[in-house]
Amino acid sequence: MDFNTLNAFVAVANAASFSQAAEQLHLTQPAVSKRVATLEHELGTRLFDRIGRSTRLTEAGHQLLPRARQMLQEVADIRRSISNLSGEVGGLLCMGTSHHIGLRRLPPMLQEYSQRFPQVKLDIRFMDSESACSAVEQGDLELAVVTLPPNPSGHLALQEIWRDPLCFVVGRGHPLVKVVSPSLEQIAEYPAVLAARGTYTREILEQAVQPMNLAIQISMATNYLETLKMLASIGLGWSLLPETMTKDGDLVVLDIRRIRLNRSLGIVTHRRRTLSNAAQEMIEICGR
Repeated sequence: MDFNTLNAFVAVANAASFSQAAEQLHLTQPAVSKRVATLEHELGTRLFDRIGRSTRLTEAGHQLLPRARQMLQEVADIRRSISNLSGEVGGLLCMGTSHHIGLRRLPPMLQEYSQRFPQVKLDIRFMDSESACSAVEQGDLELAVVTLPPNPSGHLALQEIWRDPLCFVVGRGHPLVKVVSPSLEQIAEYPAVLAARGTYTREILEQAVQPMNLAIQISMATNYLETLKMLASIGLGWSLLPETMTKDGDLVVLDIRRIRLNRSLGIVTHRRRTLSNAAQEMIEICGR
């Protein structure tokens, strides 16, 4: 058993797909299949059930997965610890970020980082904040710059970089525009277009309205904030969006009585993971 076969196994398990795993590993699909087949032969058991286009872990695969992840993380930690001794900043930095932060917050920091450390190869993965936090916890990402979870796992270390005020917004033709300082009860009478259930932004709203026992009418939900902005601007419902998205005049910000919501944006790392010099420099630049 070698670490290349374990790495291929974990990649297929995470992606539930040999082709997607091959893309992530920069290998051909036959090469990934061969590595997994080698591991299955060495262990004397099948690790995946391949039924049509579906790839699912067998019971043996489920048993192996957490141990394989732990082994790979320990090897990566050893490599980073030894590499860090040289003081050099190089190698591969695999990080995640949300589309919103990647487009609106990170560009100047990424520009500075790439200029200062051209020897670092950046692998930036755009994904939902929830998925990025899970990937950090599983060891697939070294760090993530995302919306920080309101109730984080004990394995994650959080560093707030920005406070992100959230605004209740509507399109210019919405009836609520004519209401001066509406209450949350009043806007709940109208349909909403909101972030999908399970997202941190949606969770912040749900925690705020829970004591009021309000039933919010949700006409549409999506993880893409730019899509929510468009839907609200054409009058399909009120929404809750970051203040930074309300400056171009397409939306009207409602002054809701008795409620002010914010979310925290920042860096997520694993408490037990040794960070590379490349990751530490990225954190320093983002944290200024």
